[in-house]
Amino acid sequence: MKAAHGTVFKYGDNVDTDVIIPARYLNSSDPKELAQHCMEDIDKEFVANVAKGDIIVAEKNFGCGSSREHAPIAIKAAGISCVIAETFARIFYRNAINIGLPIVECPQAAKEIEAGDEVEVDFDSGVIKNKTKGAVYQGQAFPEFMQKIIDCEGLVNYINQK
Repeated sequence: MKAAHGTVFKYGDNVDTDVIIPARYLNSSDPKELAQHCMEDIDKEFVANVAKGDIIVAEKNFGCGSSREHAPIAIKAAGISCVIAETFARIFYRNAINIGLPIVECPQAAKEIEAGDEVEVDFDSGVIKNKTKGAVYQGQAFPEFMQKIIDCEGLVNYINQK
């Protein structure tokens, strides 16, 4: 069973790729460099406070805006193990899976989980447990083929293993 477990960073609706990784940093495709600027235009403290395994929770339309693959790369490289949202922009959803960043749609969890909560996500079942509040939510589980892509850390690695 693949799972994520970490502390939550919480954001609202329409978090676009320009605040996930500002355009002024797109001259680099180095994940470590992108991670140093992740979320800085919406949350100046994010990079200083994020720890490996932490989780982003957001509301509607996370990852809207441009189609840059840099956004999920920056999030993953910053140490985020999963993004939970009410909904994701389609291109972000696809880019996240392609680079092996687990994302889960769950409207109720997105509304009720708060910043600082300790959360666990089971990717096989889609079950989200808020350890802080004792709440359990049923998120969208990944189809088996998408789980394999995520387990391989992205589409390129998945194809190379075939």
